Amino acid sequence: MSGTGKSTVLGELARLGYRVVDTDYGDWMEDVPVPDGIGAELQWCEARITELIDEHEVSGVPLFISGTSRNQGKFYPRFDQVILFSAPLEVMLERIAARETNPFGKTLDERERIIKDTAEVEPLLRASATMEIDTRQPLTETVSQLRDLVGQVKTGKP
Repeated sequence: MSGTGKSTVLGELARLGYRVVDTDYGDWMEDVPVPDGIGAELQWCEARITELIDEHEVSGVPLFISGTSRNQGKFYPRFDQVILFSAPLEVMLERIAARETNPFGKTLDERERIIKDTAEVEPLLRASATMEIDTRQPLTETVSQLRDLVGQVKTGKP
């Protein structure tokens, strides 16, 4: 969800040397016709995401993918974890108002969309997540939790 700290965490993981991909940027998304045939919606470019995961599986280099798309569930069997970052709506809106790195959420319409998505989409994401991290904790704690998960995958320990 917007304002939960995804970009901040990805930036810190990248600084620490991890491979990170934010599918909200670059050409990770493509317009896909909607089922009723009227219009299209942005979804993950399945060929590119498949190639990314294939490369990761061969290299063994830890990979963090961020983003939300209607078709992301197709890739869940290939993920070690599906993590939902969460924070109370008030915290998310405060962060969005204060951030200078992303203009999304500054208009009334965008803020209303965030409120609606939090009510409608977040429960769906929570239901499919294997783990939830409350990002009100310090950044170092969130990053530490993710780094611990990478260690568990490498060692095979739960």
